[in-house]
Amino acid sequence: MKRILFLSLCLTVLSSLCRAEQIKFTNFDQNHSTIGFVVPISGGMSEVEGKFTSFAVNFVYDTVDVTRSSVEVVIQVASINTGLPDRDDDLRSARFFDVSKYPEIRFTSSRFTKRAADLVVTGTLEMRGIRKEIELRCQIKGPEAAENTGKVFIGAAAAANLNRRDFGMTWEHTVPGFVGDNIAVSIHLISKLTQR
Repeated sequence: MKRILFLSLCLTVLSSLCRAEQIKFTNFDQNHSTIGFVVPISGGMSEVEGKFTSFAVNFVYDTVDVTRSSVEVVIQVASINTGLPDRDDDLRSARFFDVSKYPEIRFTSSRFTKRAADLVVTGTLEMRGIRKEIELRCQIKGPEAAENTGKVFIGAAAAANLNRRDFGMTWEHTVPGFVGDNIAVSIHLISKLTQR
């Protein structure tokens, strides 16, 4: 019995040590962070750029073993901004994001892996009630300690390509192919200082 208790204690201590280098970031600077997208117009002759201005990120980063990291992102779809209020209202409508039924976009990671110079984050994206596994190609800067504060910050850049039709956005312009299907997503995040 004593041996079992001793082994259990050792496992608890080892588990705690393994997690000692995990840092949790939840406070991202939304004035200097962007979750954006680009939609091709008329076969790439032009494009529409947009972003979401309200989102929450829960990022647990393991500085020893990146495969033990995790990230969750929740985006408030109503915060979409393409620079034209009428177009933004259209994007909030049932023709596109259908905000009244699906107010949030969610991403939850399932694994982090290294691939050449990139960090690849695989996870489930939920948009308009449809869930699909996607990959984000990422680069991480930090964590870095702020001098004399005991606090740390981190920066992350990520990119992905999505097909809007995969998420039920099948609306067509009267000019066929005017609004492209393949959407380029780009994410740039920087945290505020977080206690280690």
